[in-house]
Amino acid sequence: MKISSLKARQILDSRGNPTLEVDCTLENGIFARAGVPSGASIGSKEACELRDNDKEHFFGKGVKKAVYNVNSIIAPKIIGMNVLEQRKIDEFLISLDGTENKSNLGANAILGVSLAVCKAASICVGLPLFNYIGGVGANLLPVPFMNIVNGGVHANWQGADFQEYMIAPFGAKSFEESYEWGSEIYHSLKSVLKEKHYNVSVGDEGGFVPLVSSNEEPLDLISIAVKNAGLSVGKDVGFALDPASSEFYKNGKYILKTQKLELDSISMINYYEKLADNYPIVLLEDGLSEFDWDNWKILNKRLGKKIEIVGDDIFVTNLSIVKKGILDNIANAVLIKLNQIGTLSETIDVVNFARQHNWSCFVSHRSGETTDSFIADFVVGLGLGHIKTGAPARGERVAKYNQLLRIEELLGNSAVFAGKSIVKNNV
Repeated sequence: MKISSLKARQILDSRGNPTLEVDCTLENGIFARAGVPSGASIGSKEACELRDNDKEHFFGKGVKKAVYNVNSIIAPKIIGMNVLEQRKIDEFLISLDGTENKSNLGANAILGVSLAVCKAASICVGLPLFNYIGGVGANLLPVPFMNIVNGGVHANWQGADFQEYMIAPFGAKSFEESYEWGSEIYHSLKSVLKEKHYNVSVGDEGGFVPLVSSNEEPLDLISIAVKNAGLSVGKDVGFALDPASSEFYKNGKYILKTQKLELDSISMINYYEKLADNYPIVLLEDGLSEFDWDNWKILNKRLGKKIEIVGDDIFVTNLSIVKKGILDNIANAVLIKLNQIGTLSETIDVVNFARQHNWSCFVSHRSGETTDSFIADFVVGLGLGHIKTGAPARGERVAKYNQLLRIEELLGNSAVFAGKSIVKNNV
C-alpha cells in the first residue's frame, strides 16, 4: 500500500494549452494516472495554477515548473507513504507548499498528486473509484446539465454575453435516458440553427456559438429544439444559466454588449427574474460578479426560493469563503471545482460543510479539460445529484458522461437517478 513512485509530465488540454498529468505507482505494482484541468474564466481567489511564463514555449503557458515540483520536490517526500491515507497526504502537500493559495508548488501540481493517489488507493482496495470516495452506499446518478450554447469568453465574445446555456433533462427515468435526451436535443438544436442560417461551430465546451441578437434568443432556440426532439419544456427538461457575470462587470455596471445595455445590480437581478418567469430556469450560476457580494444577498432573497443560486467565482471551492457566504445568506448552492482549491480533501470539506447547512453542491468540469473522468466518480461518490461537464460532444466532455453510464450499469438495480429531486419550484 506504499507509494513507490510519482511522475508528472506536461500534456495538452482540450484547448491546446499545456497542463500536467501525474502517474502514481505503488510497491505492489498498482498504477493510476490523473489529469489536471484548467479554467478560462477564473475567480480571483482561486488557488494558483503555476505557469512557466517563458514566452519561448507555449507563449508562456507551459507547466514545466509544476512538473518539476512534482518530480523533484513532492515525489521524494511522498514515496513510502501509505496510499490509503488521503487526508494525511493532502495535508502534507499543503504544508510542503506553505502558501495560502498554493503558489509555491502550484495547485495544479498538488491536485495531480492528490487525485492520482486517490485513484491508486481505490484500485489497491479493489473498489470502484466512486465507492472508494463515498462508501458502498454511493448510488445516486446525477442529472447532466449540458452546456449546448456557448457565449462570452467561451465563444470569444461572439454572440450571447452569457457564457453557458444548459439543458437539464431531469424528467428522465435514468441517467442513460437523460443522456440520450440531451444528445437528441443537442442534435435537434444543430438542425434548428442550420434552418435559421446560424453558424454551427462550437465553443470550448462543445456548445454552439450562434450570433444571436439577445441573451434570451438562445433560450428560445433551445425551446424549439426540445420540442422538436419530442420532449416537453419544463416537464422533461429544465434550463440553467451561467452568465459568468464577473466577465462583463465593469465599474459597477453589467455591460450586455449583445443588447447594448448597461445595467446596475438591481436591474440585472430584475432581468434574471424576468427570465425565470418566462423560461423553466432551475439554476443560475454566477448571476452577479464576485465583486458584488452585497447584491448577491438581494439576488438570493428574490430568486433563491424558486431556483438554485450557485456561486462559482465568488466561492472558488474555498471553505472559508463558503462559510462567510452561508453566514451572509448570499446563495443556496456552491459550484465544486477540484482545481480551484487544489486537493481532494479540501474539496470534500467544502461539500460536507455546504450540505450541513442545506446548500446544494453542483460539480463542474473546466473549459480546458483532459479525458480524465474523475469528477464523474466524485459526483456519484458524494451523491451530489447534478454535474456539468459540457455538451454531449467532444471527447473530453463525453468521457465524464460515458463514465457515468458505466457506473449506472455497474450499480444495476441499486442505481437511483436524481431527476427532479434536484429541482426547486420553478417548473
